[in-house]
Parts: sequence; C-alpha cells; structure tokens
Amino acid sequence: MTKFCLTVTCPSRRGIVAAISSFIAAEGCNITDSAQFDDIDNGRFFMRMSVVAETGAALEDLTSRFAEVADAFEMDFLFHDEATKMKVVVMVSRFGHCLNDLLYRVRIGALPIEIVAVISNHMDYQKVVVNHDIPFHYIRVTKQNKLEAEARILQVVEEAGAELIVLARYMQILSDGLCKKMSGRIINIHHSFLPSFKGANPYKQAFARGVKLIGATSHYVTADLDEGPIIEQDIVRITHAQSPDDYVSLGRDVEAGVLARAIHAHAHRRVFLNGNKTVVFPASPGSYSSERMG
Repeated sequence: MTKFCLTVTCPSRRGIVAAISSFIAAEGCNITDSAQFDDIDNGRFFMRMSVVAETGAALEDLTSRFAEVADAFEMDFLFHDEATKMKVVVMVSRFGHCLNDLLYRVRIGALPIEIVAVISNHMDYQKVVVNHDIPFHYIRVTKQNKLEAEARILQVVEEAGAELIVLARYMQILSDGLCKKMSGRIINIHHSFLPSFKGANPYKQAFARGVKLIGATSHYVTADLDEGPIIEQDIVRITHAQSPDDYVSLGRDVEAGVLARAIHAHAHRRVFLNGNKTVVFPASPGSYSSERMG
C-alpha cells in the first residue's frame, strides 16, 4: 500500500469535500486523516488529506484523473508520496545551534527531510557538516558580489533538487529577486521579543529592560525583512534572577525548537499560504510526538 498526501486550495464553494471524498473512494483509496479550513473572510478553502492507495494506484495516475474534479472547482492541488522525504538546503553563518539541532533531529528520524547541502558565508561548520556526509558550500557574500553569490546559492539549490531553503541563523539579507523566485520555499528563524529589540545583542538589550518573556518566530521569507507569513512561534519565561548568558541560552533553545516545528509542518504539507498569513493544520497523531521532541 502507498500513502499519499493531497493538498488543495480553491475558492470556497458547496460540495468540495463531497467531490474529493467521492473521487478517493472511487479510486479504491482510503482516507486516513483529513483537515480543512474555509476562510470566510476571503472566500478561500484549504484542505490536507492523507490517503492510502489500497489498490496500488500510482501518484501520476491519481494526479491525471483528479484533474477533472480540480477543474470543476478551480483547485490548485498536488498529490505527494509520503514516503519521499523533502530535500532541504540549510544556510548558516556563525551561530550553529539551529544547524546542530536540525542535524540531530534528521539523524534520529524526527524530521521527515533530507538535508542535501549546507551553505555558509563562513567556514566554522564545515567539519561538522562533512562529518554528517552532507556537502558543504562556502559562499562568501559582500556588497560587491551579492548577485554573484546568490546565483551560486540558487545553483546549489537547483543541482541538489531542493524544495526548501532553511535559514538557520543565516545573517545575510536575501535580495528581493531571490525571495520572489523562492516564494513560499524559504523558512527563517529569528528572536521575537515584547518589546522588539533590533540591532546588536538583542538578548543583552532584553536583559537591560527586565524582559519577562523571550521567544522566537519562524516564518516564510519575503522581500519585507522579517515580515513574512508566520508559521510557528513560542516563548519562554524569564525571571529577575537570570543572567544575560541565561537569556542567550534559553533564547537559542526556543529558536531551535520553533524552527524545527516550522520545518516539520512544511515538510508534512500542513502549511498553506493565505495572503499575508498561513493556514497551519495540526500534526496527525502519528507525527506529533516527534515534532514536539526536545
């Protein structure tokens, strides 16, 4: 038996769920998990469905035959083979906590991805990456060579067949052109405080202000810096007795966890772009424990 994931986005109308369910049943498939959301405000419908093809139906055949249903409802849809891991390129600079966390989660099977390359503008993590049998690409970025560097980055992504770029504390601003070309396929992580602290040493700024909550936000990258559609967020509570070093340590932990959960959701096709926001369906029971791990 083959397991597929079907994702659907379309204008909201009566009969969508019935049409999809009827098609799945007629194809000799069984629905094992389904989530849907009807956004009344903008008239858009979103669905994610897990399907077991008990008759051995092929992905290409399901896709071809479903086109008639999709046309009737103006659907954007995709069938995905759940056994195929998403190929990911990770980009990092000099803070390695998110990279190391991702390498560990992938190694123990807690993330359904394959890291096909790591790109960095520094050499700090070359040995770590190579020791995981992953290609490491050093691409230096300056004001003068930015376009050339981004062309090399895209070359790595395309040659590796990657579907997703993860900025694991990559401290370079991507150009508008790259953001648009990879729209919905670049995930970033950054600290998020109330109030927000920008510039150098944000955790020291938070300590100086006596912040009681620090957190992190993972989002899709757009041309608007750190303002892309949010996928995942979390916070951790701070007390007056903790030091600036504690802030940094706790902040790094929450950053790593939030980024991993955002990637997990994206790789399981549970995230849908909805204008400036996202629709994020909950994890199914079979994957929830690994997603919350750590």
